[in-house]
Amino acid sequence: MNISSVIPSSLSGKTVLIIGGTSGIGLSAAIQAKAAGAAVIVAGMNAERAAAAQAEHGFAGHRVLDVTSEADIERGLADLPRVDHLVLLAGSFVVGKVLDAELPVLHRAFDERLWAAVHVIRTLGDRLAADASITFISGALADRPNAHGTAMLGAASAAMEALARGLALELAPRRVNTLSPGPIKTPLWDKSLGDNRDAYVVSLQSALPLQRLGHADEAGAAALFLMTNNYMNGATLHVDGGSRLV
Repeated sequence: MNISSVIPSSLSGKTVLIIGGTSGIGLSAAIQAKAAGAAVIVAGMNAERAAAAQAEHGFAGHRVLDVTSEADIERGLADLPRVDHLVLLAGSFVVGKVLDAELPVLHRAFDERLWAAVHVIRTLGDRLAADASITFISGALADRPNAHGTAMLGAASAAMEALARGLALELAPRRVNTLSPGPIKTPLWDKSLGDNRDAYVVSLQSALPLQRLGHADEAGAAALFLMTNNYMNGATLHVDGGSRLV
């Protein structure tokens, strides 16, 4: 076997589009991809944060778009001639019980993930390189749901993993994988926990095998692995510190 076929592919000169790349795991993945030589474009909903991320880290560009709007996606991505690696990490922490929540809230779990992915991929079309990689995000709720209003979010997360497996066949030879983070300390994590964050984190850390939360850089590095390992396809990569075991 030719050794060049098994070593990680280079990101040098490649265009990496990270939607949800202006904070947290997405921003960390963007910084690492740029350090590896990629031309990185980050996209997010907040114009000020997107512009600041580009300016601070020297990214090749930024886009401001709402992933729940097909028209916004088409407008924001219209000028991209080619994407070698697409990373879709956008999505809020949608909480609402099926019997009680407003339907638009429940729909958002899928709109921000499943339908956003469909619209982005359809919008890019042949501008996705023939050997492109696509990375989705799911999460621990796909495997371990709870009774605290996260049933729809867990379902949407599991749907992303199923979609990746199907698209790995439908879009071949492009590769499609899913990153499934466990408890990772990010701005979204902090915001979702609210006022009880500190007490919850202390309790959670004591139960985790590694006795700590994960870092965005650790999950970002996993996204890079999925971009560059040419034999990762149709897989879900768990970066959870063993949290699924307890």
